[in-house]
Amino acid sequence: MNEVIINPPKTATGCVIWLHGLGADGHDFEAIVPELPRAVTENTRFIFPHAPRRAITINGGMMMRGWYDVVAMDLTIKQDVAGTRHSQQLIDEYLSQQMKQGIASDRIILAGFSQGGAIALHTGLRYSQPLAGILALSTYLPLADTVVAEAHEANRHTTIFMGHGAHDPVIPVQHGEKSCAYLQQLGYLVEWHSYLMQHNVIASEIADIGHWLQQRLQAAEC
Repeated sequence: MNEVIINPPKTATGCVIWLHGLGADGHDFEAIVPELPRAVTENTRFIFPHAPRRAITINGGMMMRGWYDVVAMDLTIKQDVAGTRHSQQLIDEYLSQQMKQGIASDRIILAGFSQGGAIALHTGLRYSQPLAGILALSTYLPLADTVVAEAHEANRHTTIFMGHGAHDPVIPVQHGEKSCAYLQQLGYLVEWHSYLMQHNVIASEIADIGHWLQQRLQAAEC
């Protein structure tokens, strides 16, 4: 099985596809579901895919689950274009599967933390059907210089939630702020949230996420 799936108690009318960070797996965020509002979880399917195992250069070539390779702490150096685009294809398949199961694209949230958030941004901006929203936590915009040429008009007005720790030692908050500012400059609807934390999530962020998910899924349903 390549993912963790949590089905709602009622018929699924929405879906959240949530991507984990480097070295983790799909189980990393499944415990967050019970912390979200019942209004979100009672009709929403949560899918937590496992990233492929790959050699990660910055970790001495160690094989671990990752959405793309990381060469250096400076995230702009030698970005793994092939790995990023391969993961985009994998997530495109998840999106297509959900639509085949009867969930409209504008009832699907694409979410992720760290590397997973980077792939959520990369994929969501380029997806050819309108999404309910993009949730990008403790992350940045990869391959930023290709967005203008590759972004699809379908998600030009899709709301993006970006949350980041002010004391993040893994992906410094400045990376997230720069990515947010760039997307806003391009006209995207980005909500920026900063928290007194490091490279993790805390209760106040989960509360904000729950409120945002409820707004987005209800808005898409109307």
